[in-house]
Amino acid sequence: MPIKKLGERLKALISGGKWDPDFFENLEDALIEGDIGASAAKAVVDELKDLVKREKIRDHKDVVGTLKTLLTEYIISAEIPVDQDGLTVILVLGVNGVGKTTTIAKLAHRYAEVVGRENIILAAGDTFRAAAVDQLKIHGDRLGIRVVSQQQGSDAGSVLFDSIESALSKNACLVIADTAGRMHNKANLVNELQKMDRIIKKKVSSEACHSLLVIDATTGQNGLRQAEIFHEAIGVDSVALTKYDSAAKGGIVVSICRTLNIPFSYMGVGERYEDLKPFDKDLFLDTLLGNA
Repeated sequence: MPIKKLGERLKALISGGKWDPDFFENLEDALIEGDIGASAAKAVVDELKDLVKREKIRDHKDVVGTLKTLLTEYIISAEIPVDQDGLTVILVLGVNGVGKTTTIAKLAHRYAEVVGRENIILAAGDTFRAAAVDQLKIHGDRLGIRVVSQQQGSDAGSVLFDSIESALSKNACLVIADTAGRMHNKANLVNELQKMDRIIKKKVSSEACHSLLVIDATTGQNGLRQAEIFHEAIGVDSVALTKYDSAAKGGIVVSICRTLNIPFSYMGVGERYEDLKPFDKDLFLDTLLGNA
């Protein structure tokens, strides 16, 4: 039986119009199953229960609105700044299959409108998979943005170093680097990422480097574990959420923000290059709650 979206469960619960103990217990269960996390779900429901009683909330729209307001307080958002007078390096992290390479292309398209495509370099740092390098080259050709790459199996740190050196020599202001996401070999992955992080920080200031984690909204609670692993490895500065509009359990955003204090910067809303938007709390929660 397919998992119901959180919004569908909320509509079924709220349509009853009774704010009794069973309602709040079922609501907490729904939030947990929506990957908001047990502690966050309990805290939100306890506060909602108190507000419904204290303010005598009766209308179902007011209940949903109050729930949305409470959840909003847990979500952190922040865009990635790019200094056009210096060099910014965005290291894009994520496990295989989350849409990392496509997100890089969408980021490049977005920033090209601000800084110019000639001022952006894409680094094909996922040297573990030939398909990842080829895919990034295809996007680079379509966007008219240079891609620095080496042959499959090359040292990812070397690709990143060459990309940064090229950017500095050409006065480019942005390098967006792909990375491997082979979670089956965690130790090697962590070592590689830490090396890439050291290379970046030898070339630019800590304020000019940004680690962006890509999370698939359909991943569920495993997304929190992914965030923990990458955050422990080199530190995650923000998260881009892909496929958020098709998520049955997109509450992982709340879980990551509340547990790790990491903001979300972008959300993928479709397949086109234009379909990477600044993370919008209202839009995200309306989708998650299904306008219940």
